[in-house]
Amino acid sequence: MKPAEGSTVIGKSVIIRGELSGSEDLFMDGEIEGTITLTDSRLTVGPNARIHADINVQDVIVFGTIEGNVKATGRLELRQSASVTGDIQAGRLSIEESASLRGRVELTGASTVTPVARPVSS
Repeated sequence: MKPAEGSTVIGKSVIIRGELSGSEDLFMDGEIEGTITLTDSRLTVGPNARIHADINVQDVIVFGTIEGNVKATGRLELRQSASVTGDIQAGRLSIEESASLRGRVELTGASTVTPVARPVSS
């Protein structure tokens, strides 16, 4: 799998402990313990990634492993090889067959129903 063009890439041999934040798309294929904050960007969790962190992003695509809570203001995609242990809060959620999810899910998208005006018949 190739990272999206223009993404910052963190390779599979890199280990980060602490807080990771930024304002550009990130392809993470290494290991991180701590927090990830990319409120206006997309995080792609590569197939080799092992993330032990709370995540706050706009969009996230998961191929690897996450242990921690995930908050995505946009879309969260769990691909076939994904494994997530933790609570999820997202605007939209997509889960492929064979993906693993253990935790609570809260969808924050437009779930309110707008009443439709109906004509009154006499």
